[in-house]
Amino acid sequence: MKKLSLYSIILMAAALLWTGCENEGMNEPKQGDSFTLSVCLPAEEVHATRACAPRRMPGDPGSTEQFALPNYIYIIVMKQTGESTWELWRVITESDIADDGKWTKRRYVGPLQTMGDSIYQYKKEISELLSPGESNFNGRVYVVASAENLTFNENLENITDLEDLENLTFNSGAVQSSIQHIYTTPYNYLRDGDYYGSFKNEKVPHLDLVLYHVAAKVDINWFVAENKRIDRETPANAVRLTSMKACNLFNGYAYCFKPMENKQATKVTPNVAGTGDTITMVTPSDMGLWWEGRSYFYTIPYTLSSGENQSHYPLQMQMETNESGAIYKPTVYLGVNTSSPFVPWLRATFNINNPLAAGTAEKTVSLEP
Repeated sequence: MKKLSLYSIILMAAALLWTGCENEGMNEPKQGDSFTLSVCLPAEEVHATRACAPRRMPGDPGSTEQFALPNYIYIIVMKQTGESTWELWRVITESDIADDGKWTKRRYVGPLQTMGDSIYQYKKEISELLSPGESNFNGRVYVVASAENLTFNENLENITDLEDLENLTFNSGAVQSSIQHIYTTPYNYLRDGDYYGSFKNEKVPHLDLVLYHVAAKVDINWFVAENKRIDRETPANAVRLTSMKACNLFNGYAYCFKPMENKQATKVTPNVAGTGDTITMVTPSDMGLWWEGRSYFYTIPYTLSSGENQSHYPLQMQMETNESGAIYKPTVYLGVNTSSPFVPWLRATFNINNPLAAGTAEKTVSLEP
């Protein structure tokens, strides 16, 4: 029998050792390991065909709008310390991430709700998080991304438990003009019964998180029946739209991770224009917009904390319909599913069919998600 050389024995031992490592924990975390966090945002539909056009992110207007890529990102990592207790583990904040090359576009392939849309992706390596001595480490990653720097009700470093985190709010009034460019990870979006940003320290994780809008889109169409479009020479006697405003918008600190659970104490009072924040949506100068058109805006959805219709999302539209001072002020209500992770895309059509006497008129309209 031929004797094995010392060199051959060393090679065989190395091969056996490598096979053992490969079969037993090649992906086990080591001290100083990092894991990759991919932050994904909804983008326009890749296939611009009629069949694909209806597919969109929850709360997203679809492929016809352009959104500003976030320039600020806030990453909060929580660590489980008991059966139902958690503590803050890491806070990572970055700015100037809208620079060229930091967001890359790709098609999302995964289990999260994307409605077939493509995404923009931002990758972040989180290092020195894992250690082999913490084999039962359970973690959760929460993310806020915004085009503008946000002011929170709490210093992120002061978060002590999940309740603090879930109650984190940002000053929505300060960024109303870019409210459509804020995305977060909703706390009640679940996968297999757990928050979808969860991970375990069984192996080096890779999280591919999709972020969703915190502001609802309100999409308004208006129409005046053709037989009411009379007296074009003296438009004060015709039914026409001269301006439109959205009143009673949410104003203040809004939830980051539970966007459908905002509450506001102010009760909508019909016929009182300008109560709360107001957005001027339409001031038609062209005759073609006097009788029909479309406009939209973004706002934080909310329910009333007291009073009537507290289970509905209230919005008051002020519509001036002729030069004699008549104002059409419909109060809009939406039945809100506060347990939904995603803000809705709200659509309403106003049919203005009757001339209005000088003064005001009221109407309650329901919006459809």
